[in-house]
Amino acid sequence: MSTLGNLIWLIFGGLIAALGYIIAGLLLCVTIVGIPFGMQSIKIGVASLTPFGKEVVEVDNANSTLRVIFNIVWLVLFGWEIAIAHLLSALVLFITIIGIPFGKQHIKLVPLALFPFGRELR
Repeated sequence: MSTLGNLIWLIFGGLIAALGYIIAGLLLCVTIVGIPFGMQSIKIGVASLTPFGKEVVEVDNANSTLRVIFNIVWLVLFGWEIAIAHLLSALVLFITIIGIPFGKQHIKLVPLALFPFGRELR
């Protein structure tokens, strides 16, 4: 079931969203200061390719001082906009019964969009 969900997800917008994250991440990697944030954007892009059958988990040492600082900077500069986009997409998808599983996937990506440092989609 997750394979079918991932295939439909890719066809109806998941691929475009993932490419947007990856391209933004590559642009952020142009500067040395932006490399950590670019890598997280690329990670979210790869995670948004196939969200069905996966869950957001914390990695070891997820709340280290440096990761907390990076998460705060990410949240202020990028995270809240990405989270709002996922929430609005989920609300639109929840209108129809067919869209509910896809809306749930957007909701699943919100914590990763807010605090990507120290979290992965596995």
